[in-house]
Amino acid sequence: MSLPVKPGDIVEAAGRIAPWINRTPVLTCGTLDRMSGASLFFKCENFQKAGAFKARGAMNAVLSLSEEEAKKGVATHSSGNHAAALSLAAAKRGIPAYVVMPSNAPPVKVAAVRGYGGLITFCEPTLEARETGLAAVIRETGASTVHPYDDRRVVAGQGTAAMELLEDHGDLDAIAAPVGGGGLLSGTSIAAGAKGRRRAVYGCEPRNADDALRSFRSGKLVPSVNPDTIADGLRTSLCPLTLSIIMENVEDIVTVSEDEIVAAMRLVFERMKIIIEPSSAVAVAAALSGRMKIEGKRVGIIISGGNVDTSALPW
Repeated sequence: MSLPVKPGDIVEAAGRIAPWINRTPVLTCGTLDRMSGASLFFKCENFQKAGAFKARGAMNAVLSLSEEEAKKGVATHSSGNHAAALSLAAAKRGIPAYVVMPSNAPPVKVAAVRGYGGLITFCEPTLEARETGLAAVIRETGASTVHPYDDRRVVAGQGTAAMELLEDHGDLDAIAAPVGGGGLLSGTSIAAGAKGRRRAVYGCEPRNADDALRSFRSGKLVPSVNPDTIADGLRTSLCPLTLSIIMENVEDIVTVSEDEIVAAMRLVFERMKIIIEPSSAVAVAAALSGRMKIEGKRVGIIISGGNVDTSALPW
């Protein structure tokens, strides 16, 4: 199958965005190694610009726009991290960013979007409401759409996190990443094969929002309907672009419970001394669950972000 995003697209994205993003560190933790039975290497995108990996895809998309396209700004819908990342990227280029956000978006993420200059329109917390709201904004402003994951430029940008991880630790046997809309997992899976070695790539998903797993198993899109999970960044559904890449490249998708997500999040806070959000904890929980075939292996874990309201932690 000819994939719509190639390893070369990720390499080009890396060169384009390098001056504008952080090359994030890779951390390890002996306690989590013992608990998982594997050697884990955490790519810490919680230290990324705007606090999440989303800065990579958003920056690549915004910098890829022609001058004519950029004049009227950019627009998207997002529960928070992509909204903040796009607002920051737009600000760096000096253009407006119009963001449609669900009414239940975490206040800390709403504040971040506003802090970066994003212009917010709120909507009901459904995918249909998000897309309807975005269409209205685009009609009114003429802005260019930068979708959170249904965009080849975004997928290529997200893949740069795994590319960096493999530059630092090229002997990994597997990589695990959270999956919501699938942009990060798609880009990760393409980067994982870019060095000519087949590595197992795992998607990690909340059991209460398991549309990616159901889509993966059926081979067709199964949309998420009112998912009830603390991992707010993973409530969105796959799209044809990301599903096609995931079906081709991903070994399996592993789901975890809400209790496992909270326990993993707390464990990372206490043992690694870093702040991660629930969506990041999903990948950690999966690595600790025994449901991935990683015992005795070297495994990269993408810590997707750290945007969490520390005044309302879930324990």
